Amino acid sequence: MTPYVKFTTYSDIEDIKRLNFIVNSIAALNNPDAKVLDIGCGNGNISLALGSLGYNVTGVDIDQTSIDTASSRNQFPNVKFEVIDANSFAIGDAFDAVVCSEVLEHLHKPYELSESIYRILKPGGVFVATVPNGYGPREVLITRPMQWLRRKNLDKSIVAIKRVLGYDAKTLQSSNEDLTHVQFFSAGGFNRLLTGVGFVRTNFQNADFIERIFPYSLLTRRIKFLQKLDCAIVDYLPRHMTCGFYTSWTKLGK
Repeated sequence: MTPYVKFTTYSDIEDIKRLNFIVNSIAALNNPDAKVLDIGCGNGNISLALGSLGYNVTGVDIDQTSIDTASSRNQFPNVKFEVIDANSFAIGDAFDAVVCSEVLEHLHKPYELSESIYRILKPGGVFVATVPNGYGPREVLITRPMQWLRRKNLDKSIVAIKRVLGYDAKTLQSSNEDLTHVQFFSAGGFNRLLTGVGFVRTNFQNADFIERIFPYSLLTRRIKFLQKLDCAIVDYLPRHMTCGFYTSWTKLGK
């Protein structure tokens, strides 16, 4: 049973599904005073939700605007936000849980951050990582073509059309203007990345199917039932058909 989150800005079903996966993964520690590090916390959505459950949360990001946004929304004394590169942490075995949600796909050196996370996570702790499926419907049909058009300076017309249809080209997750995807993970490739660092996988779940793919998203963003249906159906589909992966890992030892 998912613990009741007292604070969230999420309304889309996939966002809520992802948050529930993160919350349940940390709740499995059975440690109400767990120290949690949220790497690439962006606007603080996940940090604040975890803070509402009583966890001691530190949200870090390299983007000052995002941290300012997160700090302005913070109502919990057990949550703090800092502008910092997680690779710069000199400490080890410091956190009971580390969250890295929709971050690793933006990094040129994801292995380097994964190694840092392994070092700062306590033995027996949980690492929760969510990433897009680099070969799934959304990355293939939307993200990659849009990034190609942007490189060719041909994306402005499409962006203008989407704005007319109600899309503002912003994301709840972060205020960072550069959200380019540079890594396109397969399920196997992502598994090899983290097992190569030393993590042992404990859970793996599909995210959604096609509900955020334009133009079908014109319907799903207005009809919640279609979002719910999409997020339920994808749990029965092969890994390659999901738009994203939710994963949890542990660091063995005592």
